[in-house]
Amino acid sequence: MAQIDTSDKGGKKKKGAQKKKSIHVDFTPMVDMNMLLITFFMLCTTMIKSQTLQIVLPTNEDVKKEQQSQAKQSEAITLILDTEYNGDKPRVDAETGKTIHNIYYYEGIADTTFQTKNYLRKEQFIGNVNHEPQGIRKILRSKNEQVMEEYAKLKEQWKNKQITKEEFDKRAKENASDSLKTRPVVVIKPGPNTTYEGLINALDEMNINQISRYSIELPTATDTLLLRHYEQANGETIIRPTVRQQRPAATAARPAGESTNN
Repeated sequence: MAQIDTSDKGGKKKKGAQKKKSIHVDFTPMVDMNMLLITFFMLCTTMIKSQTLQIVLPTNEDVKKEQQSQAKQSEAITLILDTEYNGDKPRVDAETGKTIHNIYYYEGIADTTFQTKNYLRKEQFIGNVNHEPQGIRKILRSKNEQVMEEYAKLKEQWKNKQITKEEFDKRAKENASDSLKTRPVVVIKPGPNTTYEGLINALDEMNINQISRYSIELPTATDTLLLRHYEQANGETIIRPTVRQQRPAATAARPAGESTNN
């Protein structure tokens, strides 16, 4: 605590001179209080957990090497991702405020003869409407119906506390990789104008629909051929130059040998 020393140390003083007081402040209680506060906050504070996206990547366990790149025609579905743009910025839906991502998909082997009516179909990331899946989610869920039915039962058991969270996670993982069930093999192909958000949305759909077999690949010449034919048949523009921001004129010229990549 603070102490004031008013004792006269002797010596002759002038008449009317101001008396000086010596003040001594003891900070020992303050140090004790600080240590108590630090201890309190250390014991009562909850550390913020990382909010990074968790992606469960597909595995090749229990699959023969020669079968890793094979899939039944009835199980395969290919998604070609694209993002709409206004100028050099992604186009946003006026009602939802979300970026517009288009998914052009086909099932099985690509029909380059265009004999089938729906050789290439178009969907979007809509999610659930009135608790019912819509858009590409509805398509994927119908392809993985057996797994999703068992997953719903496991989820109900967990909500009713019939099984623990650890048991639910374990059994859900086993259910998603059950080879006795009819399961799709999804090939995700991001187009040159697809944003990261579009790819993340596709990966989210894999997790939401419990699809354990999928891969990410680049579009092929066959995919381009399908898109070209779809453009002509529907009057849409899908394949276009990669959307990039225009460089200022002052930075257009660079010394020879200097990189011009973004």
